[in-house]
Amino acid sequence: VQLVESGGGLVQAGESLRLSCEVSEKITNFLAVGWYRQAPGKQRELVAAIPITGNLRFVDSEKGRFTISKDNAKNTVYLQMNDVKPEDTAVYYCKVLRAVREYWGQGTQVTVSS
Repeated sequence: VQLVESGGGLVQAGESLRLSCEVSEKITNFLAVGWYRQAPGKQRELVAAIPITGNLRFVDSEKGRFTISKDNAKNTVYLQMNDVKPEDTAVYYCKVLRAVREYWGQGTQVTVSS
């Protein structure tokens, strides 16, 4: 399984950004998908997650500016980031989960300037 993230870059505070994660297999083969991030010197943390079936979404309460969505037909997961802040600077990773295994992408860098 390969996951390829894209959409990162350098943006200014207050702007919006949409990250994409293209999965090499049908995402309906997995239980859930999620976005994580890791800032320099910090642990990787969950940003948002969504089950493949159903509408329940998890978004970290401190990151209500972010929205996770998926397009099953394109096997792609998105993270819409609005009103970004300098503290959102990190490498953003996509993950898909099966019952006994998880798969990660290589990450995409997001840098927010003030």
